[in-house]
Amino acid sequence: MRALLFDMDGVLYNSEEPIPGAAETIRWVREHNIPHLFVTNTTSRGRRELAGKLARFGIPGGVDDILTPCEVAAAWLHQRPAEPVALFVKPAALEAFAGITRVPDDAEAGARHVVIGDLGSAWDFATLNRAFRLLHAEPAATLIALGMTRYWKAHDGISLDVAPFVAALEHAAGRSALVFGKPAPAFFEGAAAQLGVAKEEIVMVGDDIETDVRGAMRAGLKGALVRTGKFRPSDLDSDRESAVHPDAVLDSIASLPDWWDRAR
Repeated sequence: MRALLFDMDGVLYNSEEPIPGAAETIRWVREHNIPHLFVTNTTSRGRRELAGKLARFGIPGGVDDILTPCEVAAAWLHQRPAEPVALFVKPAALEAFAGITRVPDDAEAGARHVVIGDLGSAWDFATLNRAFRLLHAEPAATLIALGMTRYWKAHDGISLDVAPFVAALEHAAGRSALVFGKPAPAFFEGAAAQLGVAKEEIVMVGDDIETDVRGAMRAGLKGALVRTGKFRPSDLDSDRESAVHPDAVLDSIASLPDWWDRAR
């Protein structure tokens, strides 16, 4: 093991509350010069805002220390400059897509790619239906998902994330989404390339048994599950045929240093 990927919400903090020991663990990681990135499927906030949030919790880091699906998808779209894009993301995420040709925000046709991010409470029937109309108007249009996280733990309880809305559009439009966030292998491969470390030498630390742990392990990384955030005891039900067997199960990120020293 040489490097670490940290999911953010549920691992470093829960919504607006830091998880005890997170700042101390990241300080330990830096003192030991362990290559690392903060990776998240969050598309409701830009990297600058996310870096500011980490700083408020005593975790310093610049935008280059954070990887979101927006950067991965934008790089792909920049390779296709003549193909107009419809973006369904919050304003804070628009910075990542600077320079990309976009259709008007009220357009219902003309997009070659339809990008679906986390709009949270901004989702309504009209917005979802406009995304469907864009896809229906262009049978060759690509449906792009900025992650396939099912839900997350908000300050007032669990809340729907992007995957349910993508699934609705997949069903209605009759096509599969191209996914650029976790658990897609391309996301983990991009993180490994940014770190300059072989995938099998990287540990993904997350609270989502499917998106974080299974996704990372399928991509060739190691997976560590923390018992914080959206973790549920049923995540470790080994009787299920589709059960995931993490390389480590930690009470929280605070347990990482001891496990790392013992496991290496």
